[in-house]
Formats: sequence, structure tokens, C-alpha cells
Amino acid sequence: MNLLGSPHCLLALSTLLTTLASSALAGKILVFPVDGSHWINMDLLIKDLHHRGHEVSVVRTSTSWYVKEDSPHYKSITVTLPEPISIEDQDFFVSFLNKMLKIQKSGGSPLATMQFYWQMLTALSEIHKEASQLVVEMFENPVLMQQLFEACYDVALIDPGLPAGVLVAHKLGLPTVFNVRWITSGEAHSVVASSPASYVPASGSALPNRMSFIERVKNMLYYVLNTCIDQFTVFPVYQELVAHYFGPETSFKHLLQATDIWLIRSDFVFEFPRPTMPNFVHIGGFQCKPSKPLPADLEEFVQGSGEHGVIVMSLGTLVKGLPTEITSEIAAGFARLPQRVIWRHLGERPQNLGNNTRLVEWLPQNDLLGHPKTRAFVAHGGANGVYESIYHGVPVVGLPLLFDQFENLLRLEMRGAAKALEVTKLDSQSFYTALQDVLHRPSYKDNMKRLSRIHHDKPAHPRDSAIYWIEFVMRHKGAAHLRTESYKMPWYSYHSLDVLAFLLLLLVLTVAGAVIFTTRLLCVRLCRTQKSKLE
Repeated sequence: MNLLGSPHCLLALSTLLTTLASSALAGKILVFPVDGSHWINMDLLIKDLHHRGHEVSVVRTSTSWYVKEDSPHYKSITVTLPEPISIEDQDFFVSFLNKMLKIQKSGGSPLATMQFYWQMLTALSEIHKEASQLVVEMFENPVLMQQLFEACYDVALIDPGLPAGVLVAHKLGLPTVFNVRWITSGEAHSVVASSPASYVPASGSALPNRMSFIERVKNMLYYVLNTCIDQFTVFPVYQELVAHYFGPETSFKHLLQATDIWLIRSDFVFEFPRPTMPNFVHIGGFQCKPSKPLPADLEEFVQGSGEHGVIVMSLGTLVKGLPTEITSEIAAGFARLPQRVIWRHLGERPQNLGNNTRLVEWLPQNDLLGHPKTRAFVAHGGANGVYESIYHGVPVVGLPLLFDQFENLLRLEMRGAAKALEVTKLDSQSFYTALQDVLHRPSYKDNMKRLSRIHHDKPAHPRDSAIYWIEFVMRHKGAAHLRTESYKMPWYSYHSLDVLAFLLLLLVLTVAGAVIFTTRLLCVRLCRTQKSKLE
């Protein structure tokens, strides 16, 4: 009997060969995450890498509230900092949001706005000073550094929102992969790729890609502002460490620009078209997945909505709750609807809450958005929620609160798939009207379904692409052939100012020579004419 011909033996042999191949290609990965919602994205990659047989080590601080010390998917390297990083305190964002809402509600006087932004810049500087101490604590711990060197990692996977890991990876001589959308200077493209201010909106500008003259002026001012924040608030913190540990000739900005692969958490189905680079891999929506069945009690509530369906509301992981006067207006708007509402709410119970609305402390957002009875998503506009709504084709009513949420919802609005409202000007009528518009005007659903079809039409799932490129860097010890060396050029050479100056000088000399030659020729002819007349 031919045992090798048995289907069971062939399957077992195939499984064995796959396992052996995975083990042979398995490597060691050093991960530097950022806490909060960023960790949710990084954790997905870590689980996939662990599943493929890689050994993953995660550097975390002792005060981290999302990155746990014990995990079946990674080994933790816990570092105790002199002071906790502010953003690892959940109350930090609550306080930040309350200050911003207070300014917006008061009419946003120039003085109050300037004071707020000054406080914000001061807080930003402090956050980076606190985060930079991770480098000091690691470099000044010879036992830890010896262990890291002896571990012989193959690659460093870094979220450069807090870029301490960039310095550690450079010290260890590791190739690097960034899991990134936002970096110290704003959107990741701005660090390496060309970003023409004429049609690429600057971070924080909340402008479209088709701008009027006044909007282009505003955009240029935002570019200048972002550059100044980088040069005077963020870069000095890390440049001081770079100069101390690597010498004054090493540039922190160059360390950022020298990364091998950028896993960009964006997709051009959502982002505005712009120049990009060959080592930029776009993995927007990589956290999205098909929905799973809901818990029994939630499924019963959803099914009870009948033909009207349900509305899902969530404001993300960082915001515990809005002020009661705002949530009460939202509750009153919901109460007027025939749809049922599932609202993730952690703050004080709002007034005017209708019988159709169910408050929960946690909800399976992806599974609810993928449910056939879900009609709309009321969201703050965080990137994860936006991509999940695109993935499942659910139109959005947006309540932007912080950071990039205004820009995210602007992009969806321009594609006709969302309607955004100002939270501080919200009342029950305007909220109800927006919901009615999104629920009953077919264009919102149709446009979101179109975006969903485009988003799904890919040769590979974004998570598979991310894992492929991480392993690519491991196999080839980097990806220098995809990386531009333009960052090593002086700024005047990068912008070809020296070439323009040379050509301008050449033009001036040519014109001057032509003028001198013509003048001399005219003088000679004039002299000859006068001489002939005298004769």
C-alpha cells in the first residue's frame, strides 16, 4: 500500500513542511509601540507575527494602561521612567478635550485660543521629554543593553508617534519598519515624500485638496507652523539625546528618514491623492475584518428594531464622555427616531434618554457595523472607526472632537459618505436633522458602498501586505534600494537652489557679456563712421 499517496499523509506532510518552513524563516522582532488606540493596531500585527512563528519582544513602560506585561503573543521589556508619560494617563485626554470644548463654546476669542495652543505646545514638549527618558533609562542600563545586543534581533517595528525606539534601533544597528500614520511633524508623508502646499493639505488644516487662493495661503501657514513646532518643540528634545549618544554629526531627523519600510495606515480610497515613495506601503483598514455573530442579548435588541434597523454610536477609547448638556441633546435627537440605538457611553447618564436607546460601556464595534440591520454610525472620526465604516459600507454622522478627526470626516464628507457636525453648536434638532438626512437620502449609503467596493478590491489584504514587508526587511536585512538618499542632501541642494543660483549667474553673465559685446561693437562702428566722415 502506498502510504505517501494517502490524502491524510499528504495533508500531514504538507502541514509539517509548512511548519518547518515557518520555523526556518522565524526571526526576532523588537517592538516599540505607543499606548492607547495606536496599540490596538500594533497588537494586531504582533499577533500575526507570533502566529507565523516569530519571537516578539515589546518595550513598554511600567505605567502603560494598554500594553500589558503578560501576554501569550510577546515577551515584555518593562522600563520604569522617572515620570509617567502624560498620554498614558486617560484623564489627560479628558482634560484636553474639556478645555478645547470650553474655548469653542465661548466663541473662540483670539486670546483664549492663543493661550490654549500655547498650553498645548507646552504639553506636547513635556510629553516628548517624558517619552525621551525611555532612551536614557535603556542606554544607561548596561545589563539591559547587553541583553538586547545578545538577543540578535532581526528588525525593529516602531510606532514613531513617540520616536524613542528610533534611537534604540540605531544603537542596536537594526533595520526598521514604521507602523505609522502620524509622526512628530504631522502626516508621515511630510517627512520624506514631496508635499506640495498647492494641493496637499497640511496636518491640522482641515482643508480639501482643491483649494482656493485664500485656502492655499492658510495651508502654507499651517506648513510653516508645523515646521516650527517640529524644529523648536519636538526635534530639540531628541536631537540632544542623539548628539549625546551618537555625536553631534548625527541628525535625529535623518534617523527618522532612514527607516527601511513605512507601513502607512492609510488608503487612497479615503486619503487625497499625493506624491508617495517606493518604501511606503499603504495598509489603511488593515484592522478591518468580517463581522462575527453578536452576543445573544445584543442580537435580540438589534432584531427587535424590525425594518427600521439600528444606529451605532461610539466616540472611541480616549474620551470617557462628553459634557451632560451635549449628551442630553444627542439623547433627545435619538429619542425621536424609529430606529434603535446602541450607544457606547461611559460618562454621566444623559437626560432625555429614549426607550429606543441602549447605553453600554463596551460594544463589539466591528461586528455591529457589519450587521445587516445597522443603518448609520455616529462617530468621532477616529481612523479605526472610519475604516471600519468604509469596510462595512455604513454611512457616518460625525462628531469630531480631537486631532485628525476633523480631517478624517472632511474626507468622508467630500466623498458624500458622511455628514459632520460641530459638537459645541449641537442641539437635538440639528442632530435629528443630520440623522434623518444620512438615513433617508440614498446618496450617503450608495457613496459609502462604492468606497467599500473599492477598498475591498485589492490583490491582498492590507494585514498580509504589512506582514510580507516586515518579513521582507528581515530576509534582506533592510530595504535600502527602496529608500531615497535625498535626506542626506543640504536643504539648498534638495530644493536645487544652488543649481538655480548657478543658472541665474550664468544667465546674468551671458546677458552682461552680450551687452558689453554689443556696446563695444556699436562703439567701434560709431568710431569708424566718425573717422570716415572726417576723412
